Amino acid sequence: AFDYVAHLTNFAEWDPGVSEATRLDDGLLAVGSRFRVVVKTGPLVYEVVELDPGRRIRLLAESSTVRSDDVITVLPVEGGATVSYDADLGLRGWAVVLTPLLGLVFRRIGDRAAAGLRDRLDRLAASGA
Repeated sequence: AFDYVAHLTNFAEWDPGVSEATRLDDGLLAVGSRFRVVVKTGPLVYEVVELDPGRRIRLLAESSTVRSDDVITVLPVEGGATVSYDADLGLRGWAVVLTPLLGLVFRRIGDRAAAGLRDRLDRLAASGA
């Protein structure tokens, strides 16, 4: 589960808000690895800022109007794993005045992504991948 969710190139498979995700560097996933993720508002470049392989990854992305601080944690449990994905999204610059209006929108985006991730991981587990 960790290998799948930690590689942002898989985001477009499960997050309906992501149209494209590509890795911007080569080699093993490490602190400093970068990904370009295209969302409806435009591209974001995520950088791995913390990594505990197989267990936890923290990524940051910033644009002129959005900041995203994402933490993905995978904990083994009997018969599988528990995956948590916490994204702290905030508006920046002139867009900060829209914060009260966009809380519900961000929540809906997160709910759709969570449902997509849950479905995708369930299908991968069922296929033995």
